[in-house]
Amino acid sequence: MAVAVQLTHVTKAFDTTLAVNDVSLKIEKGEFFFLLGPSGCGKSTFLRIVAGFYKPDTGELRFDDTLMNNVPPHQRNTGMVFQNYALWPHMSVAENIEYGLTLRKLEKSERSEKIARALEMVQMEDYHDRAVNTLSGGQQQRIALARALVVEPSVLLLDEPISNLDAALRQQMRDEIKQIHDRTNITMFYVTHDQVDALSMADRMAIMQDGIVIQVGTPREVYQFPKNAFVASFVGETNFISGKVQHTSNGHATIETPVGTLHSKTVYHNLSEGTPVQCSIRPEALSVNNNQNDGNRAENTITAKITAVNYLGRIEEYQLAAADIPLKAVHHNPGIETKKPGDTVQLAIAAAAVIPLPD
Repeated sequence: MAVAVQLTHVTKAFDTTLAVNDVSLKIEKGEFFFLLGPSGCGKSTFLRIVAGFYKPDTGELRFDDTLMNNVPPHQRNTGMVFQNYALWPHMSVAENIEYGLTLRKLEKSERSEKIARALEMVQMEDYHDRAVNTLSGGQQQRIALARALVVEPSVLLLDEPISNLDAALRQQMRDEIKQIHDRTNITMFYVTHDQVDALSMADRMAIMQDGIVIQVGTPREVYQFPKNAFVASFVGETNFISGKVQHTSNGHATIETPVGTLHSKTVYHNLSEGTPVQCSIRPEALSVNNNQNDGNRAENTITAKITAVNYLGRIEEYQLAAADIPLKAVHHNPGIETKKPGDTVQLAIAAAAVIPLPD
């Protein structure tokens, strides 16, 4: 049975370093929740508090209505998948998966049935008797998942579980982990520094910086409406153009910048006249030499010079400079013709794509 996980004003310090700083957060029952942040931000400490490896210095951790602060890890009914898999190389696949069931003193027949079901869940039925040290990295990751799932945990904790895999295998494992969640409806809590993992898999996500949870929301909410410049730059790529607010009204603003006046239709911070801001503009929102008939064309136009072109097949990336400000634009489905370094171009930006954030 999946449970909700709730932390209320949780703090954890190591010497004078606050690894987790007064965090309050609720993970809903059956939710696939991601904690995203750079190395050293406190996310692994956070995960270990939920797992029971660390006790909070202050605050409460609850599973549903049960206080868990002093409950040891083996009594929490959690499963955990580590970055390095943590499999026993001297054991077979089945023996690795069986370990948690043996600790729970299940009968042999029940253990065998659960092992078979777990292997089927991760599409590794034919590897029952294989030695773990003969498996590839992706296969070992599946076995680590099966070992965590076989005990039917209330909460599954994943600590950067696919970061050691190559790009193609990472995408495959993302799909499989997401499918497992959808089939089992287990509450999953996934820690990563990889924005693609979070954006492509999460129901909701929290962004952490220096021990503090900065923003919580769906991937779409966090990407489109970042709370500050750190979130905007960490979740996806963005361009920043500094400026000062000239006027705001009903979610609209005009902002004076080194590249000219920019108009925004996406003001969700309390910005007054004269407020310094960083205008976040995603690369895909910059249209290079956009069609004159496009209704968004007239809202914001910037003159820029192309400094580099990177052709990647389905997209083409342009590095640009406008008033000495470096910018990046992404053009989807590029044709045979391309722009060249040194070309002067017009960049069109829809006002809805200009996000003014407090400086």
